[in-house]
Order: sequence, then C-alpha cells, then structure tokens
Amino acid sequence: MGVEHEAVEAPPYSAARVDVLRLPGGSEEPDQVAVEEPLEIRVGGEPVAVTMRTPGHDEELALGFCLTEGLTPTAAAPPADLAANTIDVEAPGQDLTRVRRSFYTSSSCGVCGKGALEAVAVEAPKVEGDLRVAHGLLAELPDRLRAAQPAFDATGGLHATGLFAPAGKLLCLREDVGRHNALDKVVGWAFLAGRLPLADAILCVSGRLSFELVQKAAVAGCPLLVAVGAPSSLAVELARDRGVTLCGFVRGGRVNVYTEPWRVLT
Repeated sequence: MGVEHEAVEAPPYSAARVDVLRLPGGSEEPDQVAVEEPLEIRVGGEPVAVTMRTPGHDEELALGFCLTEGLTPTAAAPPADLAANTIDVEAPGQDLTRVRRSFYTSSSCGVCGKGALEAVAVEAPKVEGDLRVAHGLLAELPDRLRAAQPAFDATGGLHATGLFAPAGKLLCLREDVGRHNALDKVVGWAFLAGRLPLADAILCVSGRLSFELVQKAAVAGCPLLVAVGAPSSLAVELARDRGVTLCGFVRGGRVNVYTEPWRVLT
C-alpha cells in the first residue's frame, strides 16, 4: 500500500541524543530518546491548557485538542508574542469554561487528574456511518502503522495514531509521547485537510484504548477505532453509546470486536 511521504516523515526535534550505560558489559554508547516538552495552548490569546508533547505538528495538536474538547476552531499559529512552545488558536465566540485547565496534562493519559468524568464529557453526535471493513484488513493495520513510525524507530518511546482509508491506505500518521496527543494531531490534520467528519475512515492507535481516545474518535465522527492493546470498561461503554466500532488486541491476525460488530465483515 502506498503511503504519502509527508505522513511518514519524522517531525523535527522528536528525538534527543543521550548517553547510556548498557549492562551487562558496561559499554557507554550514544542513544536517542523521545523529546518531551510542554505546549501551551491558547484560545484567542488566553491560555486554556498545557500538555506534555513531542514537538512537531503543534498547530495540528492544538486544533485537534480544541475540536475534541467541543470547540469550533478556525485556525492555529504561533502567538504574536512568539512565546516558545505555545500555539494560539482562533475560535471566536467560544465558551472556554469547560476546557480551561490550570494543570499539566499527563503525557501518558490526558484524562488523569481531572477528578470527575463529567469534566471530560464532550457532546458528540452518535456516529451513524455505515462503513464496513473486512476483519482481515483491520488485522493488518497495526503492522502497517508500525512500519511507518520513523520516530519510534529512532527512540522506541512514542505512541502513534494512523488514519486509514477504507481500502487500507495510510492517509496520515502522527507520533507523540502522549497517545491522546498523537490522535489530536491526526484530527487536526484532518481538519486542515477538510476531511472532517471522518465518516469514511479508520483510526488505528498503537497502545491501549482509553475513554479519552474513544471520545476523540467519536467527536471526529470516525466509525472504526482499532488498537493493538486492550480497551477499558469505560471506553467500551462510551463506544457503545456513541455507535463506534471498537476493536482491541488487534495483532497476529486476530481482532476482538467489543462494540458495533456489524461493521466488521467476517
């Protein structure tokens, strides 16, 4: 399957050189680790969130974050004051109350620390798309995703999200230390490309399936979410409620379908 070159190019500053002591043996060698830095997201010049992310595609990340938090952004760019690690999003006339955060979002799980499920609930219409995909194709997607992860190849420490066409072509891939950031970057890319809602596409993620990832997929209107890892109980509950087909433990030719199995052709 062909892959767009832009989709697989490692973003700049995604890896940093460090020295490592390898045991046993005691050899000291150079190594590369994934870069993790804060990104402040502003809306109309007002800070609303700080997330720990891997630099690269920051405008997409900010747009995807705002979209999946229920805002309707129009554009994103570095701020006028040129503050480092900051993106300013244009979203005129928006109520920022529910997305304003006064804490750092964990890079491992964007939901952690919010304190209440209601704080992350975003209204999203039920996904009604009638996309149907053969289970054999779904089983191949994690391998196709892994084959197109340049920053993971360098560091071994990044999550990935891939957006696939129904026939299995990789449309966009983004990597990040945070699984939720990787998905936000893909949603932001789709917004800029005029592809939202994702009614005729498949999202594949490299890790487990959390509530927040299902929420983001539902807000983006994607009917199929595939993962190498396991789903949580709340992820399954939300996918069932929003009409998203949730597939976990997709590896070695196997697919576990937890919700809306009618979209998976056997």
